Amino acid sequence: MSTSAIVMMIISIVVVWGGMVAAILKLRGHPDPDVPESGPVAGEGH
Repeated sequence: MSTSAIVMMIISIVVVWGGMVAAILKLRGHPDPDVPESGPVAGEGH
């Protein structure tokens, strides 16, 4: 592989893994509110 291809590969890997790490850290700091898994859903009343 050429040098430019290796550099682009490293940049894309850092972007993807960095985004995943940022998302995990954000969710650990601010978790989603608990949502009940069963029960009536708004809009369903058939």
